[in-house]
Amino acid sequence: MSELFPNLANQADELCILNGMHTDSQAHPQATVELHTGSFNFVRPSMGAWVVYGLGTENQNMPGYITINPNALGGAQNFGSAFLPATYQGTPYQTRNGKLPNITNPEMQGAEQRKQLDLIQSLNKDYLHKATQDAEIEGVIESYEMAFRMQTEVPGVLDLKGESEATRKMYGLDSNVTRNFGTQCLLARRLAESGVRFIELSHGNWDHHNNLKQRITQTCTEIDKPIAALIEDLKQRDMLKDTLIVWGGEFGRTTNGQNGDGRNHNNRGFSMWMAGGGVKGGMRYGRCDGVTGSAVVDKVHLHDMHATLLHLLGLDHTKLTYRYGGRDFRLTDVHGVVVKDIVA
Repeated sequence: MSELFPNLANQADELCILNGMHTDSQAHPQATVELHTGSFNFVRPSMGAWVVYGLGTENQNMPGYITINPNALGGAQNFGSAFLPATYQGTPYQTRNGKLPNITNPEMQGAEQRKQLDLIQSLNKDYLHKATQDAEIEGVIESYEMAFRMQTEVPGVLDLKGESEATRKMYGLDSNVTRNFGTQCLLARRLAESGVRFIELSHGNWDHHNNLKQRITQTCTEIDKPIAALIEDLKQRDMLKDTLIVWGGEFGRTTNGQNGDGRNHNNRGFSMWMAGGGVKGGMRYGRCDGVTGSAVVDKVHLHDMHATLLHLLGLDHTKLTYRYGGRDFRLTDVHGVVVKDIVA
């Protein structure tokens, strides 16, 4: 492993590194949307929405899918539910705000708020009864109830004050360099503990077209300690075996230089890694050609990664479908093969 990941290197025995990844687009917005939804040219449900649709939620007082500091490229498509019921879409959370949006009522509390909500819900349900079926209204009804229940549980889950100094230091919350992503990783562990099914973290500024040595040193330093801490923390709590971690971006970089000290986009070959959740640790799978940068051995397309991700979560990607517009849709569309060699 690169010397820029000294902390993550200590967790190498947990990692399954996929060195033969490839995808379809070398443009950031399209590739980012495809990473999240399986398609870059149509509006499709995000993989988080598919997972919650397939597995349901473990905590009725929390969303099944939370995305922390979501990537701006692709916008809401990255965590949207498209034609799936709205209740499966991701709930965005910005750490700089320190709270989830639209779950508090500054005008009233307690019993009065419940009476107001009951009135609104009775109108919604009356409309739904007349319409017979309306997925958007059903989603609104469920989101109102979820927001009301979340008011009691969310503040405690998102409050890091109860964490020990040793834990906060392990995640890098004591440093300006690692605090931002360390906060995301610590929140991810707390959300997983509370029963949130699908959690996404985001870290940008990896588009190193120039000043590669300086910039990649900075970005790696920002994430190395927090990610290693998350893996170690999950192991210590006996959660890693039941928690699948997937790390990566929308594509990789070229083998040849650009602008003197940089790299261009490369969708033909790149790396991602998985840990925990039933995947084999301490292994490397696939290889890219050192000259062209193209995946050449044990190639894994993004559709294959999605199929494997669902398989590790106990879902058959060919059967996790939703009928819309006269045909059955799925995350992998008509593609995808489970990479069985990496399944423990």
